[in-house]
Amino acid sequence: MDFKEHLKTAWESTLQFIVPVILLTLVQIVVIVFSFGILAPVTTAGYMQSLLLALREGREPKIGDLFSEMRLFLPLFVFGLLAMLAVMLGFILLILPGFLVAAFLIFATIYMIPLMTDRDMGLMEALKESWNMAVRKPLADQIILMVLYLVLISLGGSIAVAVLFAQPLATFLVLSVYEERLQGKQPVIEQASPPPPPPSSDEEA
Repeated sequence: MDFKEHLKTAWESTLQFIVPVILLTLVQIVVIVFSFGILAPVTTAGYMQSLLLALREGREPKIGDLFSEMRLFLPLFVFGLLAMLAVMLGFILLILPGFLVAAFLIFATIYMIPLMTDRDMGLMEALKESWNMAVRKPLADQIILMVLYLVLISLGGSIAVAVLFAQPLATFLVLSVYEERLQGKQPVIEQASPPPPPPSSDEEA
């Protein structure tokens, strides 16, 4: 996988829609804070779908996109709650297990939300397909993506205001890889049995 090209795509997409994505990111942060995190999963779904359409179709992201996937509120809220409890349990046991649980969740579910919004999959179906896409060989590609994503998000979170640029950049990177993995998945086509050979001249006689 050409990560240089994916990073270039993410960078150019972020710059192309710099004002809309900064506003989108800022509004999402405000919504998450004022909803005490309750709307974080479902607005993330709207956020990712908005950036996917920008990447795929050149459509400018809009603030209203954050609330475009409200039909997914309950499944994403329940999943987010369970994931948070799993990470907290890991940190209660020891710090290392907490980080391992968090890393595993990111690795396994990084394509889950785009699959739910883009492919209209249910939670369990999207979770299974996200795992299948994540473990597709070479496995190192998925590990590199996860590391790059975490680095970008961490840098954005450690520097004030930088998150407004780092979050869309990291999201565009994930979506660029998601697009490549979707295109690389070829449908299985059953081969029809070949037609019988025409009768020979001897048989016709």
